[in-house]
This record gives sequence, structure tokens and C-alpha cells, in this order.
Amino acid sequence: MRIAAAQLNLTVGDFDGNVECIVAAVRDAAGQGARVLITPELAISGYPPEDLLLRRAFYAASEQALARLLAATAEVDLFLVIGAPLERAGARYNAAIVAHHGRVVGEYHKQELPNYDVFDERRYFESGTQALVVDVDGVACGVLICEDYWYPAPVEQARAAGAQILLVLNASPYHIDKQDGRIDVAQENVSTIGLPIVAVNLVGGQDELVFDGQSFALNARGDVVAQARSFAPDLLLVDCVARGGGVTLERGRIEAVGPLEEQAYAALVLGVRDYLGKNGFPGVIIGLSGGIDSALTLAIAVDALGADRVRTVMMPSPYTAEISWVDARDMAQRLGVRYDELPIGACMEAFDATLAEEFRDLAPDTTEENIQARIRGTLLMALSNKHGSIVLTTGNKSEFAVGYCTLYGDMAGGFAVIKDIAKTMVVRLSRWRNRAGEVIPERIITRPPSAELRPDQTDQDSLPPYEVLDRIMQMYMEQNRSVAEILATGLDPVVVARVLRLIRLNEYKRRQAPVGIRVTHRAFGRDWRYPITSKFRDGREIA
Repeated sequence: MRIAAAQLNLTVGDFDGNVECIVAAVRDAAGQGARVLITPELAISGYPPEDLLLRRAFYAASEQALARLLAATAEVDLFLVIGAPLERAGARYNAAIVAHHGRVVGEYHKQELPNYDVFDERRYFESGTQALVVDVDGVACGVLICEDYWYPAPVEQARAAGAQILLVLNASPYHIDKQDGRIDVAQENVSTIGLPIVAVNLVGGQDELVFDGQSFALNARGDVVAQARSFAPDLLLVDCVARGGGVTLERGRIEAVGPLEEQAYAALVLGVRDYLGKNGFPGVIIGLSGGIDSALTLAIAVDALGADRVRTVMMPSPYTAEISWVDARDMAQRLGVRYDELPIGACMEAFDATLAEEFRDLAPDTTEENIQARIRGTLLMALSNKHGSIVLTTGNKSEFAVGYCTLYGDMAGGFAVIKDIAKTMVVRLSRWRNRAGEVIPERIITRPPSAELRPDQTDQDSLPPYEVLDRIMQMYMEQNRSVAEILATGLDPVVVARVLRLIRLNEYKRRQAPVGIRVTHRAFGRDWRYPITSKFRDGREIA
């Protein structure tokens, strides 16, 4: 028996488009001899629908789409396992429908509803209680949904109901090295009881989440026998044979998982491509500064969209170094994108004149620096409004963590591409991208970072070295380690206290930041829900 895992790129709320995509996969799978096709979790509606799941009309639309799908595939002789949100007697479920020749032969309700990190399924769904096992050509197929195989109970329940193999529908979002975790859990909860598993995963970008695909199959011993592509739609075929009361999976295609930098870069490219494509933006505008953050953002945008949909704007001030102009022009030329220069000196003078009386006898400080950033933000948003392209902001995770960014200035825009990329990782990704041909000039990578808002300014005038800052940020924010645990690593207590104070004080800025792509286990946004107003201090943190 051949099982097909349809690794699809679907869109939340696009019922017609999702049905069309599933129908195409059904025909493809049937043409290649599949007897079963499994789709990702909530394939009919797209994932995650969030508070659309609180609307009755959304469930009605899902039911109508399901009916159209069953009608369109009624003549195809395979078993179709479809993810869909369903409402039954006033209760709402994350469900899997099993259909054959257009007729529903089984319905499964997800039991383990995740409520951590980016997940809050208990807000929307009730837990199922019953196993579902369907006989296909003499093979007893147990159906589970995503989180179900992360816990022993649903797996044991399926085996007790007679399952010889598990078919698992997933919408498991990417973070760095996520695939290793998925396989480890499957081996722990499924392979230890001697069941093979075929798990299909969603692929594509949905707002800040990116789904990496990498659908996989493990034999009863827990060996990987098939694995789909990363960050691209795919149809993974797995052949199984019923033998001696069990099921044996034959070795199939195994796509390699690239190094960490390749994974993260691919996630960023896919996130940009799908955010623009699914929301209908014609192109992007990037404020190009001659620095590494905007350079990496530009490289990602061109790889995602093509040079013809990317426009760059250099907005020099009297403090902009000549090498910044040279490097910005150089990179734009290397990538073949439109490049324009809009000097902001006259705008700065106009602001100075307007505020001269208000600022009389007051020394220049960050106020004047922020005005420069806000002038640039205003110009970029004006171009966006006039031409319809979205502004990609270029701030990184380290800057967002400590507030080294300007509200309504460099934070202005519609999509924050590297919002979840620490500064040290920005450097790593830039070097990795250059392995395929140097598009980011080496000097951009090696220059000391600078906002260039005052003479001879560097980031390290205001911040600890990024290697130290990122280490503290990652321990405190991503790993939830206490102040005492951070200090036990030997870091300077004064530096630690300073960084943590900045993280705490700048929550109000992060709440107003654009949505951005999540690539780590914990990103600012859906994963990080700290109050702006709070008097809590952790141990030795200095107020």
C-alpha cells in the first residue's frame, strides 16, 4: 500500500484556493498509485486561523469547502485524510476527516491541544476523546493530529484500538533545529511501542510563522525511511507492507536537512515571499544604510521576490560616512535593484528651525538623533503609500531586545524580516549568503556597526559588545533563565543588570513594532507576552 503525504502551502481563510490545492494533490497521488493521501492539520481552512475560529461563519465555510472537496474527489479511488475545523453540537474541534469516494468514513478530533509558545488551541477547541482507526487494504491506519504524538496517551489509545501504523496531520511551525525535536519525540512516543509513523507537515509563511514542511516517515524501529523537502511543497510517497500482524515501511526518498544557517535563511526567504504574495503587495521598499542589517534584508528580499520587485532608498544625513554611500550603491548594483538617494539634510534643518524656540538652551541629545530616524521613516512610508509597496524594516532581535531603535523611525514599516535574528546571527547569515557569490560587500560585514546619527558613532558606544548582549538576551529571553543562572556563567553583573533593565524598559516599543518572521524557539511577539507596566524584578536585577 502506498501512502502519500501532501506537504502543501495553504492560506488561512482561502477555502477555494485550499480546496483546489488539495484536489491537485489527490490527483497527483492517485496517478502515482497512492491508496491514502494525508493533508496537513486544518488544511481546509489554513493554519492558524486564530480568532476566526470564534466565528460561526468560519465553520460554515469550512463545511461547505469540505463538501466541495469530497464532490471533486469522489471518483478517485483513494482514502483522503483531511484536516478541518468542525463544529458538532455546539462543540468545536480540530478534526481530521477520512473520506473514500466522496463519502465520510471516519472523523477524528484532536486530543492534545497545545497551549504554549505560539499555540493557544484551548482558546478555540475542545479535546477529543476517541481513537480513530481505518482499514485500508487490510492495514489498520490510526489517525492523529500533531500534538497527539507528542504525548504517549493518544498513541497508546490508537494502538489499543488496533492501529498498525499512525498517520499524523501536522501544522508544526519552524524554529531552528525543529525537525530534530519532532523526530526525537516520534521515536520516544511511537517507535518505542513498535508502530511506524507517517507525518505530513504544512509548508509556507503565515504572518510571523513559517512552516518548514519536512514531512517524514519512521519505521517501527524509529529509523527515518522517508523525508520531504524543506521550505517547499512536496508529495512524499511511502510504501508499506502488512506482514506478521505489523506494517513494514520501505525506504524511500530522504531529503537532507541543511546546516543551521541554510535553514534560517530559507525560512526568512519563504516568510517574505508568502507574506507579500498572500497579502497582494506588489513589491518592497528598503531603507538601505550601508550597514549589515539592511544589507541582509535586501539579499533576502531579492532572493524571495526577484530584483524587479525590490526598491532601495539611501537617505544620507551630514553624519553618513562616505563608505556607507559607496557600499550601499555597490550592493544595490550587485543585486540589480532600483537605488535612489534622498538626502535628509534639508529636512533636518526644517525640524531644527521649527523646534529652535522649544529647544533653546538645551543641549543636543538623542532627541535630535531620533528626529533623523523619523524623517527617514516618514519618507519610506510616503513612498509606500504612493506606490503600494510595503516597507521592510531592518532591525534585528538584539536591537528590539534593548530598544536600540526609534519608534516611528527605523521601526516604521510593514514587515520586520530579521526581527528574530540576533546581531551575531546576522553576521553568520551574511557570510553564509556570500558563499553562493558575494552580494554583501565584505566591508559591510566587518565594519563596526553604527546608526550614524552623530559624528563617529558606533553601536558599542551605547551597548555592550553584541557577543555579550546576545548571550544575555538569549539566556534570559529565549531560555527563561534566572538572573542568578545568568550570573553563574561568569558574565559581568553590571552588564547583565544593564541589559535586563533595557529589555524590561523597552517592552512598550516592542508592542508597537511590525510583525516579523519567527525563526527561534522564542521570538518577541506571539511567544513573548510580558506586561508593559510591571514592578517585578528577578533576584539581583538592578532597578
